[in-house]
Amino acid sequence: MAKNWGEQTPTVSQSTRRSFKGPRILGLALFYLACWGCLRYYNNERATPQWYLNPSNFESKARCLQVDPLHPGRTTQELDNVESYLKSETFRNIEIKRLSGAVQIPTQSFDDMGDVGADPRWDIFYSFADYLRKTYPLTHATLQLEKIHEHGLLFSWAGTDPSLKPSLLMAHQDVVPVPDSTVGQWQFPPFAGHYDGKFIWGRGASDCKNQLIAILSAVEALISADFAPQRTLILSFGFDEEISGQQGAKHLSAYLLSKLGHNSIAAIIDEGAVNVKSWAANFAIPGVAEKGAVDVEIVVRMPGGHSSIPPKHNGIGVASELITLIEAKPYEPHLADENPYLDLLYCGAEHAPNFPRHLGKLLEKRSSRSQTCSKKPKKDELAIEAAKAGPEIEYLFTSSVAVDIIHGGVKTNALPERTQITVNHRINVGSSSSAIKTHIASLAAQIAHKYNLTLHAFNGTETPSSITLTYRDTVLEPAPVTPTSIHSSSNNTRLTPFSILAGTTRALYGKDLLVAPGIMTGNTDTRYYWNLSEHIFRYGPGWDKEQVGLGNIHTVNEKVGVQAHIDTVRWMWSWIRNLDEADL
Repeated sequence: MAKNWGEQTPTVSQSTRRSFKGPRILGLALFYLACWGCLRYYNNERATPQWYLNPSNFESKARCLQVDPLHPGRTTQELDNVESYLKSETFRNIEIKRLSGAVQIPTQSFDDMGDVGADPRWDIFYSFADYLRKTYPLTHATLQLEKIHEHGLLFSWAGTDPSLKPSLLMAHQDVVPVPDSTVGQWQFPPFAGHYDGKFIWGRGASDCKNQLIAILSAVEALISADFAPQRTLILSFGFDEEISGQQGAKHLSAYLLSKLGHNSIAAIIDEGAVNVKSWAANFAIPGVAEKGAVDVEIVVRMPGGHSSIPPKHNGIGVASELITLIEAKPYEPHLADENPYLDLLYCGAEHAPNFPRHLGKLLEKRSSRSQTCSKKPKKDELAIEAAKAGPEIEYLFTSSVAVDIIHGGVKTNALPERTQITVNHRINVGSSSSAIKTHIASLAAQIAHKYNLTLHAFNGTETPSSITLTYRDTVLEPAPVTPTSIHSSSNNTRLTPFSILAGTTRALYGKDLLVAPGIMTGNTDTRYYWNLSEHIFRYGPGWDKEQVGLGNIHTVNEKVGVQAHIDTVRWMWSWIRNLDEADL
């Protein structure tokens, strides 16, 4: 791991205080710059087309190459007819009905769900699987369906060339619960799947039944056009992504790994970043990285007693002081060289008309320093300045810390003997859980010393009159960064999955859309698929230029634009074909 200068352990003489400035117009998380290029040459009569890089087909600037739009090369009259049908009003109406019906099935996953088979709340997924079977008869008749851990849906469409690595499309069936207390705040009932002429409303409409339905609709359309893939296509649909995927994606990925082996998938597409407007330019920002995650549990043990004779500081008071210190000593922004957001900045500097001049100067300074191998400064000036855009941007390159849960005390007249705090961290690219451990232990040590308490830092011990730190759950390190080069390292005449994604996207939306890989602040089911592919993309390709934001995911009035959903179907249709033709 590269050293993270923004995450040194602070001491009293090393204040890391900073002030957060209010959010600006970038409301998402992700980004990155793509070095791009390529054109492909195809021959409809060849079984496997060949791909060539042609410099004349690059829109080239120093750090932000953009590949030309990429359309499928092999075609038939039937494929052309169905592709036109996907743009028709008839198909639009069918797709509205499909997605609306999916939203009407309340596949909620709750944090306290028991095991599959033991907790009846999982049974709703039988209804959802039955709905998919009835809605997509060609897919169920053509693809092999395996049910993994009862509700995980794994479809396989065997390719004609078993030597080619399969491609994988992912989505999750479950949705965030709708609390009863919020139902009255919805413009339309949360599980009505209401269509108002432009949007489909309801829980899961944009996270992420739209992507699941789009994938199946694209496959159904390809089958209807007599498409026969060369490359095996796999669809993997988990059912508990919203509660960390332990029952669904974890089992699905383990099954695939045992069946196919390490690095056996050509490319993976899962839910993720969307297209946004920034600096007066439009960007597609497929996520090529995810931050890590770790919860640290802090237990403060202090003597109890009657509240009528209290000490100056009891356990809750000491725990509160530690919380105050944690919030006063946040992690500093740091843009590691491998962080995708750094390249997005370069892309913005080269292409976006409203890119801030001061950021451009800091980018030049950073590039100059890298070329001269001069010593890097203690503070990351570029990251600190970029973070001023607001927390939605800042936490793309800053480890976050949030105290989310606290328990302490059992009675109003009894002093608390054990106070428990849970602190959530999202780990910056270029950092690690060990940096988090060092940082929080140093803060706890200051409080322990002040109150003469023993500090047990991640050693599995808890004693009276102590502060104990432990990991609450499994530690998730930052994800491996997906390669974003424009051609294969082994053969510079071949495109890469990233090139194909960019070309597919620009073919759908036009050359005014820039493709710049992004980073996810949250985590997806892809956390379980790292061993299956080096090429993992977290991307929601649907784009409604009139809709700002993420469609109210995880809150009231979740919705998705129908045109954005139709475009997702069309993107999946082209992606499957483009990747199928690629000589990777």
